[in-house]
Amino acid sequence: MRDSDSIIHPHYSDGGDENRVAKGIVYLVGAGPGDPGLLTLRGKEVLGMAEVVIYDYLANPEFLDYAPAGAERIYVGKKGGDHTLSQEGINDLLVRKGLDHIVVRLKGGDPFIFGRGGEEAQVLKAAGIAFEVVPGVTAAIAAPAYAGIPLSHRDHTASIAFVTGHEREDAEESKIAWEKLATGVGTLVFFMGVKNLADICRSLISCGRAPDTPVAVIRWGTTAEQETVVGTLEDIVERVGRAGLKPPAITVVGGVVKLREELNWFERRPLFGRRILVTRAREQASDFRTLLASQGAHCIEFPTIAIEPPPSWEPLDRAVSRVASYDWLVFTSVNGVRFFMERLFGAGLDVRELKGVRLAAIGPKTAEALQSYGLRVDVVPNEYRAESVLESLAGHGIEGRRFLIPRAMVARDILPDTLRGKKAEVDVVPAYQTVLPAGRSPEILGRFQRGEIHCVTFTSSSTVSNFFSLFDGSEIRSALKGVAIACIGPVTAETARKYGLTTDIMPSDYTIPALAGAICTYFARFNST
Repeated sequence: MRDSDSIIHPHYSDGGDENRVAKGIVYLVGAGPGDPGLLTLRGKEVLGMAEVVIYDYLANPEFLDYAPAGAERIYVGKKGGDHTLSQEGINDLLVRKGLDHIVVRLKGGDPFIFGRGGEEAQVLKAAGIAFEVVPGVTAAIAAPAYAGIPLSHRDHTASIAFVTGHEREDAEESKIAWEKLATGVGTLVFFMGVKNLADICRSLISCGRAPDTPVAVIRWGTTAEQETVVGTLEDIVERVGRAGLKPPAITVVGGVVKLREELNWFERRPLFGRRILVTRAREQASDFRTLLASQGAHCIEFPTIAIEPPPSWEPLDRAVSRVASYDWLVFTSVNGVRFFMERLFGAGLDVRELKGVRLAAIGPKTAEALQSYGLRVDVVPNEYRAESVLESLAGHGIEGRRFLIPRAMVARDILPDTLRGKKAEVDVVPAYQTVLPAGRSPEILGRFQRGEIHCVTFTSSSTVSNFFSLFDGSEIRSALKGVAIACIGPVTAETARKYGLTTDIMPSDYTIPALAGAICTYFARFNST
């Protein structure tokens, strides 16, 4: 909820019923063109305060995660004549919710550039509701930039104009001065112009623009779905038709379009256009998604694991209370570190209890989690699996030592069993459990069957087994034909093999960054440009 001490909005009632004072505020927020990284800091900030989010078709739905869990989310998208609500209905909704709530009106691009934000602001003003405009990165700038087209360039143009390609249907006459626009402005950017592209080209040519003027039409600019078709005023309509390009799209007219051949950076990234299924637990997927998305991938989250507390904290709490009696504390995951530390601090203790206890971590991420608490890790093996932990511990003496292993409730027993075989005393305590999340199995199966997913990633054996638990085995195996299988390491790959899968991608280092790099290398082989 909103921190009233840090942000104050005015309550006023000019306009409307003079006895009714609006207690809410509406933030008209530009969500940008689609790339999550292009949302402004202010936009993210006000989303974090929202009690109601009213969002458009063109606003990236990922941004809804920035709103509090209890915030009401209302979709009012308008898509190709299919309107969830009319503009009048949206206006009424803004007033109704804005009277008593903190409302974020999330609009694609910038609210004041062909986004009808001005009209909505006028309605709010008339109703006496406080509002704030949070500008966004407009698609007119961002989509061409991601297509390698600078709107201005000293060698090509000294002027730019933004033009609507879809005027009001009830307008008696066009507000576009075609005879001035055609030859008076170097670069023209048309919004929502795919449907009327033929009319736009015809109007420009008839008013003096050269038929061979370069044109680019960019669909879903700045996203992994971006498509760009290049031609001239003379042939762009035919080219767009052949490509089957549909709205939403931005059209750029002018000599700057030629620069795309040299400056096209976004569509040349190794994973551009690839849809990759991420099966990692939602809490852990962020870093992996960021790595893949930075190389152009469209990541589809389908967590096959949810991390939850164990059925009882008693075994872990008992171990925590006597942690100083152990010689070694061995962590096999970041989750084990997190839950162990939470119970340590929850018991009123701190890291001083670990004085004299040596620490082992299965890999660098687990070691980093320990280091974030100011702890020095004694053992991190070169290969990030239980067998390598054992090899590393062997040099420090195992016989007669006491080991504590806080880990998932269900896990491989090779580490504790081998330590016991070497005459160590080992306590294994459940720090968390992995469970099957509520899935979207029919949706994901359909996407596999339609060939919409190019790669599925597995980051542990449990992600593999849980994945197959969510589907009919023979049906999903058939749907996975032609899909690249990426496994983080040999243990996970062996589990995949038991389910009838052949691993296509596996890094030499069993880490998330290495897995992302291996996926890039694999798909780079198929890219012609």
